[in-house]
Amino acid sequence: MRAARLIKMVLLLQARPSITGAELARELEVSERTVTRDAAALSEAGIPVYADRGRAGGYRLIGGYRTRLTGLGRTEAEALFLSGVPSALREMGLADAASAARLKVSAALLPELRDASHTVAQRFHLDAPGWWREPEAPELLPDIADAVWDDLRIAVRYRRRDAEVRRELEPYGLVLKAGVWYLAARAEGGFRVYRVDRFAAVEPTGARFARDGEFDLPAFWAERAEQFARSILRERAVVRLTPAGARRLPHVTDRVAAEEAVREAGEPDGQGRLTVTLPVESYEVALAQLLGLGPDAEVLGPPELRELFAEAARRTAELYR
Repeated sequence: MRAARLIKMVLLLQARPSITGAELARELEVSERTVTRDAAALSEAGIPVYADRGRAGGYRLIGGYRTRLTGLGRTEAEALFLSGVPSALREMGLADAASAARLKVSAALLPELRDASHTVAQRFHLDAPGWWREPEAPELLPDIADAVWDDLRIAVRYRRRDAEVRRELEPYGLVLKAGVWYLAARAEGGFRVYRVDRFAAVEPTGARFARDGEFDLPAFWAERAEQFARSILRERAVVRLTPAGARRLPHVTDRVAAEEAVREAGEPDGQGRLTVTLPVESYEVALAQLLGLGPDAEVLGPPELRELFAEAARRTAELYR
């Protein structure tokens, strides 16, 4: 356990000119006192770790010290080759660069580990797009990926629901979600998310931007995705569910909202039915989703939604009369 931590510490120091004790402690999930002891152990082992004292101090490697990849184990090597998403790399125009990188890593591995790329490819495959949709890479995705990679400002035309707007953006990162590409970019007013397939034009301005070192793409995306999921659930439906309906509810509507609604419901009635208040996107969407539960769900309100279900039931009964 400690050996793996020491190796990770060396790699972190090798990747950055200087890193504070607090940052190392956070990355290694240990205390700053443990970081100090580990740095001393590395120094005693001949690895030139230098500690700068003072408020702005930190740890760094001196003398251009570099470690090699030959310390990788089989599990680590296979995980490295698993980390890529081939279809996404192709769509961004990075397939050749990724292939060259894998070849270089393979050449640096010990001979007995050089089959790692083949063994993992035969065991794990990530198919990002959802079912029943033909994946189509947005035409402008490679241009945006180039700008993201090189920190280049871009002038864009972006299609909104009712108009086309012009913006100048600082493209920070790309996210592939359920087969749809999104761009996280900084514009006037802060960071925003744009669907890549809605860009009508993308032109580099020729100027670079200074990337915010505090920006964390995975954390930013997780926060915005949660906000989006909550923002579209604008209406409320009161629904009485049989035990089977309560179990199936998360499979026909927003899973998190459904599970919270079931948890927060009161005690079941004499027939074991729960009455839940469920956030929904709209009454029309709720109708389409909850009809899938059939007689295991009865909509109690609001009156407009109950009438939609009553009309759907009348029309269905007419079909089968």
